[in-house]
Amino acid sequence: MSAGRPRYADLPVLIEEGEYRHAWDHYQDGDQLGALGGIGPEQRRAALATVVEGRAVNVSLPLTLPDPPMFGRERFTHTVFQPHRNGSDDKLDGFYLQSSSQWDGLRHVRAREFGYFKGYTGDFAGTDHLGIQEFAREGIIGRGVLLDLSAAYRAQLAEGRTADELYFGAADLRAAAAAAGIEVQPGDVLCLRTGWMERYLAADPEERAALVSVRLWPGLEGSAGVAEQLWDWQVAAVAADNPAVEGGPGKAEFGSLHRRVLPLLGIVFGELFDFEALAAELVRAGRSAFAFVAVPLNLPGGVGSPANAVALL
Repeated sequence: MSAGRPRYADLPVLIEEGEYRHAWDHYQDGDQLGALGGIGPEQRRAALATVVEGRAVNVSLPLTLPDPPMFGRERFTHTVFQPHRNGSDDKLDGFYLQSSSQWDGLRHVRAREFGYFKGYTGDFAGTDHLGIQEFAREGIIGRGVLLDLSAAYRAQLAEGRTADELYFGAADLRAAAAAAGIEVQPGDVLCLRTGWMERYLAADPEERAALVSVRLWPGLEGSAGVAEQLWDWQVAAVAADNPAVEGGPGKAEFGSLHRRVLPLLGIVFGELFDFEALAAELVRAGRSAFAFVAVPLNLPGGVGSPANAVALL
């Protein structure tokens, strides 16, 4: 734990029901980066030190996946046209910025009547406050750590269980880190392979449509224990290969991890990442850490952004 940084158990409780604690007093006034501010020059140097082969691995899906899109979103239209005879241009119509591999910005989730990050309760109209452009200023560039939780999901599917409810708690995260032989460091981008994306990419179009039509996937518990682990590990962001980081459909007994983490702790979430090729490369290289590089869209006032992410080994 960094000097002067409180442990999760010492943070004040904001919402008594479910024990939702907040870290707003930890951040300076006007902070719009949240935990991403924990990635500084030292963390970037440590990330670059992991690059020994100079290999780059894409961890973002094509913008056209998942198809059909999830959560009621519509397919976008990509039009290529020639404004003059010597060149082409193109445009997207109906494009949802969070429909594929993506980042949730600090405008994405509100903690009920208490507001967004650091208690912001104002109207976003006419202001760029907490917009995704803040993440784009320096990008999300730090040490990535891949924790592979997918074996449990594959075992469940092999048993023929059709209700894909599988929730990983704090103990599962610690066990995955121990199995990987890695110690999570302050400022790390924690990458979680649950196995959902592996299943999705291997599926035929009919099964893919079925997978995205129901809110049922493996992921983290929405519990205070998971929020505590993420905060005490001091991660800057969590990127997962499932649709929501936390498991779906969620359980009332756990609560909402999005609410616990995004507005109350300032830890950024990324979803629908493709870690399949990266996982294979890391196994080949006998390692779990790499340089994580992502630059969200520099869109003033944006709520979210495509991931635009690669891993460097």
